[in-house]
Amino acid sequence: MTAKKIILDCDPGMDDSMAIIMACKSPALKVMAVTTVNGNYPAEVTSVNARKILELLGREDIPAAQGMAAPMVRPAPRDPFTHGADGQAENFLPAPSLPLCGRHAVDLMIDLINENPGEIHLVMTGPMTNLAVALQKAPEIREKIAGITAISGAFGLNRYAFANATGDTPQSEWNVYVDPEAAQIVYQSGIPMTALGLDVATHFDINLSGEQIRALEESTNREAAFLRQAIRFVNQKGFEAYCAVIDCLAVGYVIDPTLVETFAGRVGIETKGELTLGNTVLDARHHHVWEQLPVVEIGRSVDYARFLRLLLELVLA
Repeated sequence: MTAKKIILDCDPGMDDSMAIIMACKSPALKVMAVTTVNGNYPAEVTSVNARKILELLGREDIPAAQGMAAPMVRPAPRDPFTHGADGQAENFLPAPSLPLCGRHAVDLMIDLINENPGEIHLVMTGPMTNLAVALQKAPEIREKIAGITAISGAFGLNRYAFANATGDTPQSEWNVYVDPEAAQIVYQSGIPMTALGLDVATHFDINLSGEQIRALEESTNREAAFLRQAIRFVNQKGFEAYCAVIDCLAVGYVIDPTLVETFAGRVGIETKGELTLGNTVLDARHHHVWEQLPVVEIGRSVDYARFLRLLLELVLA
């Protein structure tokens, strides 16, 4: 089977770092580039962290590009959840010797999509600023993107959607909250998109068993040690293990779409509300539906046991 070409657009972050590990180690995927953006940390930090992981994996062949340093129209907020002093669960990986590629992330994204029309799938685990700017700069790429899978939104499908809200308003998700205008551009772009919201990505069933933890501890892989430390870090902060691997769900879905049950829903992005900034508003009404809202696929449920098996299999490989 031909490997699926992806660009991983991210803001590492411990869980973005794990998403890079999962994607790079999967034979089902060909990582064409890792692009970084302001999000969990400033862009200069996220680009360093991405390169640390590529070096950890010995994947210096994959270009890493730094992208947008701020949201499109508003100041960058500060993440209320810390990923540690190094942004990677205090794994304190060595400073990378791998240089950034010579192109801005937006330009690299445009170039790769134009060079591989209909073949590039975007895996987005950070704010959508890079892609939104790319669509404004080169609108022709819209028809050349195979699809988008994003850790994005909170749709109120279960108690986890809002109980585990990651944005800085009560019912928002961080990636959308940071740059809601960018999210609005991408959601409205017409590009086939699957949004894996907090409803499925921060579910308490994403919790490793004692046996899985022991497998990480017994492994000689540095990436296994990275994940074990990340789980230890979030547990010490009073959080569940899901925090260390939220973004891995997007990679898992691209590898195996049968892991996630989705449905088509009309979604609007709130860009103005004082209490609701960054909300992804699902119009699920039987009548008087706002048909002007874009339709995206939304994650409803996940086979978490299979997802965790896939994750561990790749990390331990």
